Amino acid sequence: MYFLTTERLQLRKLTGSDEDAQFTLALLNDPDFHRFIGDRGVRTIEDARGYIESGPLSMYRQHGFGMYCVERKDGTPIGQCGLVCRDGLDDIDIGFAFLPEYRGNGYAREAAEAVMDWGKQALGLSRIVAIANPENAASIRLLEKLGLEAEGHVSLPGSNEQLLLLGWQHSAC
Repeated sequence: MYFLTTERLQLRKLTGSDEDAQFTLALLNDPDFHRFIGDRGVRTIEDARGYIESGPLSMYRQHGFGMYCVERKDGTPIGQCGLVCRDGLDDIDIGFAFLPEYRGNGYAREAAEAVMDWGKQALGLSRIVAIANPENAASIRLLEKLGLEAEGHVSLPGSNEQLLLLGWQHSAC
């Protein structure tokens, strides 16, 4: 059932369950999610189910990976982290978002390191990128700790927002 486990966390695929829909609804309506990632228009449990179906579940079917539910070992869902094929980017993108009460505890780094390692080892990725709102200093710091470096700015299709593009690339030397 669990896709990855770490010392304190377990990552699993999201489902269309009531629990996952309620958790996703809370996560996507966090004010910081709206500020730094964007308003996805998810306002009801049904919206959240639709978001899970058209996002993570579709990505799992199409690519074999996507965003995963991050839980503490006691089963408490605290965030999402995973790899995404995003329109407007040529490379696989790592993404993460955590509920406010679980930020600042190293959970995001622990989950993201596990996802990065899995992408490198299991998928054989030689390059992983990330996008971040330039004002989201905490996420940028985390991405830099993961070994990603700023490469410039990018706008995704349908948006005029300039996002910071960071990248990690395996070097043979």
